[in-house]
Amino acid sequence: MQVISLVFNLVSLCFSLPPKTGKTLAAMASMLQPQIILLKEGTDTSQGKAQLVSNINACTAVADVVRTTLGPRGMDNLIHDDKGNVTISNDGATIMKLLDIVHPAAKILVDIAKSQDSEVGDGTTTVVLLAGEFLKEAKPFVEDGVHPQNLIHSYRTACNLAIEKIKELAVSIEGKSLEEKKSLLAKCAATTLSSKLIGGEKEFFASMVVDAVVAIGNEDRLNMIGIKKVPGGNMRDSFLVNGVAFKKTFSYAGFEQQPKKFLNPKILLLNIELELKSEKENAEIRLSDPSQYQSIVDAEWNIIYDKLDKCVKSGAKVVLSRLAIGDLATQYFADRYIFCAGRVAEEDLHRVAAATGGTIQTSVNNIIDEVLGTCEVFEEKQVGNERFNIFSGCPSGRTATIVLRGGADQFIEEAERSLHDAIMIVRRALKNSTVVAGGGAIDVIPRQLCDNAGFDATDVLNKLRQKHALASGEGAPYGVDINTGGIADSFANFVWEPSVVKINAINAATEAVCLILSVDETVKNPKSGSAQGEAAASAMGGRGRGVGFPGRGRGMRRR
Repeated sequence: MQVISLVFNLVSLCFSLPPKTGKTLAAMASMLQPQIILLKEGTDTSQGKAQLVSNINACTAVADVVRTTLGPRGMDNLIHDDKGNVTISNDGATIMKLLDIVHPAAKILVDIAKSQDSEVGDGTTTVVLLAGEFLKEAKPFVEDGVHPQNLIHSYRTACNLAIEKIKELAVSIEGKSLEEKKSLLAKCAATTLSSKLIGGEKEFFASMVVDAVVAIGNEDRLNMIGIKKVPGGNMRDSFLVNGVAFKKTFSYAGFEQQPKKFLNPKILLLNIELELKSEKENAEIRLSDPSQYQSIVDAEWNIIYDKLDKCVKSGAKVVLSRLAIGDLATQYFADRYIFCAGRVAEEDLHRVAAATGGTIQTSVNNIIDEVLGTCEVFEEKQVGNERFNIFSGCPSGRTATIVLRGGADQFIEEAERSLHDAIMIVRRALKNSTVVAGGGAIDVIPRQLCDNAGFDATDVLNKLRQKHALASGEGAPYGVDINTGGIADSFANFVWEPSVVKINAINAATEAVCLILSVDETVKNPKSGSAQGEAAASAMGGRGRGVGFPGRGRGMRRR
């Protein structure tokens, strides 16, 4: 009753106060109400039109980095990382991977470049430029107050129309003979290589790439085409092996006495160690008689000799193992006119198995002829300063090896990346079997091609628009002619690309743009600066005792 009376008196007091005093009390009451805190102190939030424009500006800046690398006359970028590694490249995906981009929206362009590279291999610079140009065109509409969802809907509609037009213009290479198909594929590969560092020898490498892709047939694993780099010589010294080639592995004494060439040899592939070694486990043997020690030593020798005898009896003339082949085994095989190599890289061993028809064995017991591989010629050959083991004339024929020569290491690295793009393009052209003319259709591409080549972009674009606008459609395959600074029929000049490159680039760029336009707020959580937070984070690796102290958790090794 006393509490109720007290409340009643307070209420009466409030009503009896002058109006000005009542307002002051009401304001004080509102100030005393607790605030609702949703985000941690120090959290950075940006939203609205300004945030969207900021994201567009960041993506445009990233596109400007790779803009000058587009096309046959494009320049190269030199990237020097914090570890001192130097990379010279004009491949869009390589440059985007090496750039340490921290802006969250701009990282989306890195992702689409990677997806374009993994999906089709080429067009990585194109997809970044398209995304950057789409965003640049959307920026004034955003600033004028157009809702981003309207822009997203328009871009998706335009994307569908563009893809339909590409499919309409595409030309199929189905039904051609093998020689005709190889000629067409070589033109696609040459188009890709024309913008690379090895563009001066594009015909030489294009035919090599086509032969390598045709050699593996329908094999989906790209690692069945091996690329080995040997510094020295010039580009023309590069060659293709219709089979497997790998660098000579570490060898023991006795290796010089082994034969270096065989015709139609049987090949034994192993995943075991052929080396005299002591017991691996912690074994304890108690002897009652010292003379028994010799029998244990003899047993170890008998085990290794038994393995070697079984390898010889299998009839194999070439023995390869992923693990070590010791000096005893090397001399043993040399005495019996057998070639051996240990510590062969796993990837190379699998490629030898695929090419020769052999099977990798984990035991030397019961080796039958069905698990042995074969090839027409095995030889060890000198390439530059390196010795290579080469298996050619393989029956399965599902693998090939390109041996690259060149001067500087950076040049060979860039040549490898260029050949990777060409290989991917030829594989996609074989599977999708439709090609379109290159040379640029959407304004940003021909304009950039002209800028990079030093031509008048305005004049060339006016001529292109005039050709593309012809009602008959005969001007559709026209593009920029890099040699003359004008325009030309790209299809007649054999500037061809698989249609999947264009379709994937437009799709990926459109999706990236729609994703960036749909973001109108960015929330950046602050890093925890407290020692307790860092200690708690480090303690999550095991079950620590106490809070914030990294105790010795279950399963952690004692020090």
